[in-house]
Amino acid sequence: MRQLLIKPELHKFNTCKEFCETFNIGKNDLIITNEYIYNPNFSNLGIDTNLVFQEKYGSGEPSDEMVEAIIKDIKDIKYDRVIAIGGGTVIDISKIFALKNVSPVLDLFDKKLEIIKDKKLILVPTTCGTGSEVTNISILELKSRNTKMGLAVEQMYADYAVMIPELLKALPFKFFATSSIDALIHAVESSVSPNSTPYTEIFAYKAMEMIINGYKEIIKNGKDYRINLLEEFLIASNYAGIAFSNSGVGAVHAMSYPLGAAYHVPHGEANYVFFTEVFKTYTRLKPNGNIHKLNKFLSELLGCDEAVVYEELENLLNNIITKKSLKEYGTKEEELKNFTVNVMTNQGRLMANNYTELSEEKVYSIYKALF
Repeated sequence: MRQLLIKPELHKFNTCKEFCETFNIGKNDLIITNEYIYNPNFSNLGIDTNLVFQEKYGSGEPSDEMVEAIIKDIKDIKYDRVIAIGGGTVIDISKIFALKNVSPVLDLFDKKLEIIKDKKLILVPTTCGTGSEVTNISILELKSRNTKMGLAVEQMYADYAVMIPELLKALPFKFFATSSIDALIHAVESSVSPNSTPYTEIFAYKAMEMIINGYKEIIKNGKDYRINLLEEFLIASNYAGIAFSNSGVGAVHAMSYPLGAAYHVPHGEANYVFFTEVFKTYTRLKPNGNIHKLNKFLSELLGCDEAVVYEELENLLNNIITKKSLKEYGTKEEELKNFTVNVMTNQGRLMANNYTELSEEKVYSIYKALF
């Protein structure tokens, strides 16, 4: 069994100027980003390159429709490198554009197209959550199927992952909160995956420690205090990304996808809805093994008894982002059966990473408990 793979070469720069000069950004590059990120940080650097502003093609989570629209607009552009500067939406889209055969996107995700990487890929995260800069996964909302799906292939690993903490300074607290909770969940889910190893656990547990301790500091000193912790959260997100790119995430992510697709709930926020309930269920079904190790570690971080660790964790996280019931997002009780079927039929890639098996009945009972 493979123990650990860290694929992209990692770089860190203090400024955007230093990054652009080192990587010699120019005419043979395609930069996919957001205007609100590019203009204040890069427009004054005199870069002559090809630009795509993602928000021109839609808001929210990345989708197949978004990708198809970009394909039409850039069909006449010649480029050797794809450079993503943004959050999860920008990065997930950009991974696809490093491939030779992209459209129809549905055929790509169904693996009907030959998957060939013919461009260099440079990923620069501007949030502290997805860890996508070190994974080989692109997750899109497939509009016609009313679900999210992930494509995970070796060809979508970046050649370079670049950390520039100054890019996070303008990140609003809401997006800081949803992205960093996503990173925490990446670390926690990967730590109990059947594919976890002693090596991936090093990254997962360190990410948990950094994020939870960072949250404590923010709660103590106020939301603006996060500016002092941006590099730590960026590194923690990267650690969690390394962990879950090797071990995988499971039911929390799988169950969040139908909610996110149907009601456009931000990814990290949707994950938080299911997080503690899934792990309480794991603990009840199989209390020994990796879940015991995890619960002991979290209880020590939180200063509480293992028996109430997820209640205490939720109390902490609710200071960062308030957990909502499914009905608060507009979900109807009759939709829960469809959500469950969606998970069991479309999210097998993720459900295979569960700490212990969750039957269709168990998945439905979790949805019901959170309704």
